[in-house]
Amino acid sequence: MLDIQPGSALRFREGKGRSMAKNGFRVFDSDMHIMEPPDLWQRYIDPEFSDQAPRGRTSDNVRDLGTIFPNVPKDTRRTGGTPHRGSNFNKNQDIYRSHAERGWTGAVQLEAMDTEGIDTAVLFPTRGLGILTFPDQEPRFAAAMARAYNDWLHDFCSADPKRLLGAGMISVYDLDDALRETRRVAEEYGFRSVFLRSNIINGKNWYDPHYEPLWNLLEELNLPLGFHEASASRSRQAAEHFEPNFGLRRVYAQPFEQMMGMGAFLGGGILQRHPKMRVAFLEANCSWLPWLLWRLDEGYEREGDVFMPDLVMKPSEYFKRQCWISIEPDEAPARYTIEEFGCDQLVFSTDYPHGDSKYPHAVESFLASKLSDEDKRKILWDNCARFYGAADNEPRRIATDHDRQQVQQ
Repeated sequence: MLDIQPGSALRFREGKGRSMAKNGFRVFDSDMHIMEPPDLWQRYIDPEFSDQAPRGRTSDNVRDLGTIFPNVPKDTRRTGGTPHRGSNFNKNQDIYRSHAERGWTGAVQLEAMDTEGIDTAVLFPTRGLGILTFPDQEPRFAAAMARAYNDWLHDFCSADPKRLLGAGMISVYDLDDALRETRRVAEEYGFRSVFLRSNIINGKNWYDPHYEPLWNLLEELNLPLGFHEASASRSRQAAEHFEPNFGLRRVYAQPFEQMMGMGAFLGGGILQRHPKMRVAFLEANCSWLPWLLWRLDEGYEREGDVFMPDLVMKPSEYFKRQCWISIEPDEAPARYTIEEFGCDQLVFSTDYPHGDSKYPHAVESFLASKLSDEDKRKILWDNCARFYGAADNEPRRIATDHDRQQVQQ
């Protein structure tokens, strides 16, 4: 059994229960998803915004990801949704039907973790991944949706707060809202991170000075940032060039947007200015990493004096110092990433219950890889615990006044 408290180390209780370790390996899922109830925002949003609250779409698809905004015309979507046909759709209907029929509750989540052999998981949204992607959304409404989601997630995690860890949603349309909510979910709810989409939604790239107070706060709180993409957005995405071919859009959407987000952090000087930040790039594979870091380093050598003036070392060195990236359970080409950089910055993800997930055989698939037991142990537990500040030797803590002064200097 796991013992985790806000601001404390993550550790096993001796002599109390048992771990869910699979084949001798503890498993920490860096990016597991929940399925929000259709009426989440109608129940949890501030009453002032109840008439605008989005509701989840329901259909013959037991994993319907759609969200309907009552005041937004249906024809404003930039891309279409997932087609309700094909072998992958049919497979997932069979796998997840009973989960949907039981309401995707916390108990269902824990049962899925037990089936996979997952000890602990950090939870990310499904419907909620798209609600804050409208270009220049009304800031107060956006902030209210984020608060409502976080309140619901806190209640959801109460099913077993030692195993279910929250990743907080924040709205950057008004940065003061993001700052307030980041501090609230960290200090009041003990969430282990906050997340953002790499997808630019307000015309400001991540290295813009606009975001500096947020990066300062994450350093102060010693709270990591998870970048998470999806296959669709209400703002421009690189993969929409393939519309209406959803299959090709899915291939490119996550990795391309995450590559650009990583470029902003490594080449835009964010990590040079904020050496205590920890950033993970999730659900986008990792096999492309050696090429991208080589390409960024080449750009730095060629014209970094002009276009990357804040950097004092190669972009790849900032990645090694402060970044993590998720590996898919059966991502065979990831061996090249490991050959180039080792595996200390790789974290494991099942992506349950999304269309890419290998559930209920995700952990089993990863354990069948040809990696050494030491590498498997790092990827399945150690690296993720280190990123989320949950390792025995690296507890998350709230900064002191002295730390705050140091960050602000």
